Amino acid sequence: MTLGFIVGKFYPPHRGHKHLIEAARRQVDQLIVMVAAHPSQTIPGELRKAWLEEIHPDCDIRLVPDELDDDSQQWADFTIRYLGRAPDVVFTSEDYGPVYAGLMGSRHVMIDRERTAFPISATAVRSDPLKHWDMLEPCVRAHFVRRVVLIGAESTGKTTLAQQLAERFDTIWVPEYGREHWERKLAGRTLDDPPPSWSHDEFVDIAQEQQRRENLAARSANRILVCDTNAFATGTWHERYYHARDARVDAIGAADRVDLYLLTPPDVPFVQDGFRDGEHIRHWMHTRFAEQLGSQGVAWALVHGPYNRRFELAEEIIRERYGNSLGV
Repeated sequence: MTLGFIVGKFYPPHRGHKHLIEAARRQVDQLIVMVAAHPSQTIPGELRKAWLEEIHPDCDIRLVPDELDDDSQQWADFTIRYLGRAPDVVFTSEDYGPVYAGLMGSRHVMIDRERTAFPISATAVRSDPLKHWDMLEPCVRAHFVRRVVLIGAESTGKTTLAQQLAERFDTIWVPEYGREHWERKLAGRTLDDPPPSWSHDEFVDIAQEQQRRENLAARSANRILVCDTNAFATGTWHERYYHARDARVDAIGAADRVDLYLLTPPDVPFVQDGFRDGEHIRHWMHTRFAEQLGSQGVAWALVHGPYNRRFELAEEIIRERYGNSLGV
């Protein structure tokens, strides 16, 4: 059985790495891919390993600490100790490859040294991942996608704005799951019927499902993902009904990844669509959201005025932050 071997940081994995690994895998019976990770790197080694396992399920992905100098002899000695033998074939796209393989008595195969098949580097991806979007696999894109979250009180135009922004930037948006849940609760009722009650566990379920859908959509988004609310905002809805926070909901919200919040104020007329019940507390909710965003340490902006003006402001803010990297 022929054992092939690749070592690298994969910081992060890109299409050039994929080309290398796929080409190597076709030439051996077993391929071990070693991910060298250091605590100073901003993308955890465990995450890079998980990405490679998803992208290359037929390979044996290993994670090791990146503690050695850039010395081929040190790495050759370490590799043999770690594997318990020398690999039969070492695959690289780097000049160190022949020397490193030779020190282990392994055959070396150079693949696309000039980067003609995929002119990309991990350094370039880290410097501007949106610019190099086409060089990333969906699971890696989900990590780098810029998440723009709209929050605000009822009937402040969030859903319409989310749809408009997604269309403008040729991407997708994540609807508000809490709204979908509420519509199911109201099924068969009229506005004259007393509203159904909420349980604490419902807010936990809503926050979890909202976050699950957002993380799934991040894999398919085009550079930015527009979200009509998120799990963080669900905590404030719990506060709206119970006049207190729920630590479980807040813990889910704390795990949200957000690059930019857009807050829609209640300076447009309230529209009753048969499902809304919060007209009397719109200003309280807006004030509460603003207070929370101010203490979050996350970028946020107010998009106010008539609906068309809100869209113009939101588009301008997004373009100022991400510039030409959006590709549209």
